[in-house]
Formats: sequence, structure tokens, C-alpha cells
Amino acid sequence: MTRRRDSQPVYSTDGGRLCPQCQRRVIECVCGNNKPRTSVDGVVRIRRETKGRGGKAVTVIEGIPEHPDALKTICKQLKQRCGVGGAVKGDTLEIQGDQRTVCQQQLEKMGYQVKRSGG
Repeated sequence: MTRRRDSQPVYSTDGGRLCPQCQRRVIECVCGNNKPRTSVDGVVRIRRETKGRGGKAVTVIEGIPEHPDALKTICKQLKQRCGVGGAVKGDTLEIQGDQRTVCQQQLEKMGYQVKRSGG
């Protein structure tokens, strides 16, 4: 079987996910540690979730094109602004409670384009 020149592997059964640039395992990627996370369209999306949390509301923010260390700083600023707790999980921020309006205003002040998603 001949491999097309414009196709690249995305997953390997030997090592899991592969970096799209250097074709190494994501854990062994050499593209640069300060590389910002890629975002599909550059829009930060905010939604409210209650599923799997015992009926408690959580504001979920995703799509911030920043390095994970910068995400921690942004999360800290949002938590302080809202006066609640929260966490960074992967490339999403979780803020306790329904804080969509306050988070949207704060992120827009920081220069991000923000949209509400969901109901």
C-alpha cells in the first residue's frame, strides 16, 4: 500500500497521539514548550454545565489560545474577579457557579473574542 504524500499519521498504536509538526509522540514533542495551543477559529467559548456534578453549575471556558502556564494565570484572575474557586483541566477552565457574564466581560477586557455557547 502506497502512502499519499500529503497525508500524515495522527495516531500510532505504538505510542498514542502524534504531534502534527514533528511527527513524534506528544510527550516527546520538540516543537517548543512555549508554543501556544492551537484554536480552531480563535473564539473563546463560554458555557454552563451541570452534568456529572450533582446538579451544581460550573462555567466552562474553552478555546483560549495560550500556553498552559498562561491559562493558570488567566484562571486565577477570573477566580479572583468572581470570588469563587475553579481549576484548569487540560485546555479548558472551570469556574464554580454560573459566572458566564462576569467571565465574558473580563475576557473581553483582556482582548479575547468571546461567545456564549449552549443554552
